[in-house]
Amino acid sequence: MTALTLSTAGAATLRADALVVGVAKNAKGPVLAPGAEAVDKAFDGKLASVLATLGAVGAEGELTKLPAPSGLKVPVVVAVGLGPVPDKEDAYDAEALRRAAGTAARALAGSKKAGFALPAGSVEDAAAVAEGALLGSYAFTAYQGGENKLAPKDAKAKDSGPKLPLAEIALVGAKPRDKAYKAAVERALALVEEINRARDLINTPPNDLYPESFAAVATAAGKEHGIKVQVLDEKALVKGGFGGLLGVGQGSTHGPRLVKLAYTHPKAEKTLALVGKGITYDSGGISLKPAGHNETMKCDMSGAAAVFAAVVAAARLGLKVNVTGWLALAENMPSGNATRPGDVLRMYSGKTVEVLNTDAEGRLVLADALTRASEEKPDAIVDVATLTGAMVLALGNRTFGIMANDDAFRTSIHEIAEEVGEASWPMPLPADLRKGMDSPTADIANMGERMGGGLVAGLFLKEFVGEGIAWAHLDIAGPAFHEGAPYGYTPKGGTGSAVRTLVRLAERTADGDLG
Repeated sequence: MTALTLSTAGAATLRADALVVGVAKNAKGPVLAPGAEAVDKAFDGKLASVLATLGAVGAEGELTKLPAPSGLKVPVVVAVGLGPVPDKEDAYDAEALRRAAGTAARALAGSKKAGFALPAGSVEDAAAVAEGALLGSYAFTAYQGGENKLAPKDAKAKDSGPKLPLAEIALVGAKPRDKAYKAAVERALALVEEINRARDLINTPPNDLYPESFAAVATAAGKEHGIKVQVLDEKALVKGGFGGLLGVGQGSTHGPRLVKLAYTHPKAEKTLALVGKGITYDSGGISLKPAGHNETMKCDMSGAAAVFAAVVAAARLGLKVNVTGWLALAENMPSGNATRPGDVLRMYSGKTVEVLNTDAEGRLVLADALTRASEEKPDAIVDVATLTGAMVLALGNRTFGIMANDDAFRTSIHEIAEEVGEASWPMPLPADLRKGMDSPTADIANMGERMGGGLVAGLFLKEFVGEGIAWAHLDIAGPAFHEGAPYGYTPKGGTGSAVRTLVRLAERTADGDLG
């Protein structure tokens, strides 16, 4: 994990490998953002014009490297675009700061130390820069850079391994002795460490991450952070009647698990239950996915990873709220033991489900976990899942959908997601789509109308939520796993989508504002 400090040195005196400044965009050309004053002075007040000469305009994602003049203690100045100049001076959007800091951190991979002299005049700005820089410094290298046994034994060591992330971030211009700034940095460190833990889990190959090994990771984290962990294995699931989890997992040699993580605070007045879909690999089962759709299915446990990370973050931050996480873990594989289309499963709730498509498995494991979570009568339940391709078709690759049984709760979560920089959109649960899941054989089928498939999945889940409990469903199928080139603080691969939203929801709940 990259180190983060509040620098006591100013931009002109900081010793580092590089110094990052912000540049905004207006009609006349690039405009230096607050924090760049000392650097501009070293350029004799001509930094903006030099950047303009080099073609920089201050657009979001733009990055320009310059050799530093003699007045600075760093060899390189990195100017990163913040997008349009804000209407009010110094009122830079927090997400613009996060993305700019992330862009710079990615560009400085391999460096030992970099100073970030981006706008940090408020605690909120400093927190945004810290989060973005830490998130942008992420790299998943666990399976790279090993010994090459085919290389000649007398060959000289070369830089054959992966480029390591930026080792240290120094925030310049913040107030290092101010308690609020210190708390903001500590929060950013804890939050991003857990987001990166979720990213690591998502990126881990499915031959190493399966229900039992995921449960072991959760158990170890529980011991470290004072979280009570309970793992239901196959025998316990059979005894408890968890037909959804068992039905999905029965085709694999790796049996399913239901993991409960319980963080409690002695002064908590509210309880928040989080439920995560944890399909550690999704082949589609007997309803096998077509070629080209299997390669990234290690990411189908992103919801469980997000829930796991959020519970641990809540514990590390000492939030005055009880947070219970439920990880519904299974591997969906085809075999002679696998559930067949046409089979009927008896769920933990007692309802029967006709399985029309074994690739609609996420809703089956979530249904069991939602019912179990409801038994404890929490004040609210939020489930997170890479549930449907239909949601990706509706909202694209960067936005997750929000469905709920309470409009005010849905609105609150949408506002929270936007506040922390996670793109989301409220979606309806049209009652007319429920009829499509009627089954002549069972209480309900796991498939309904093809059109509006993401909403159909939400309606299915709603059937398994306890009466009187506020519930929301986050379908993160789009933003959970990024297959394109990295941008801002978003890496290629697992993103940790929804963790920030869940943690801020927990914080609001602790403050008495559940929504």
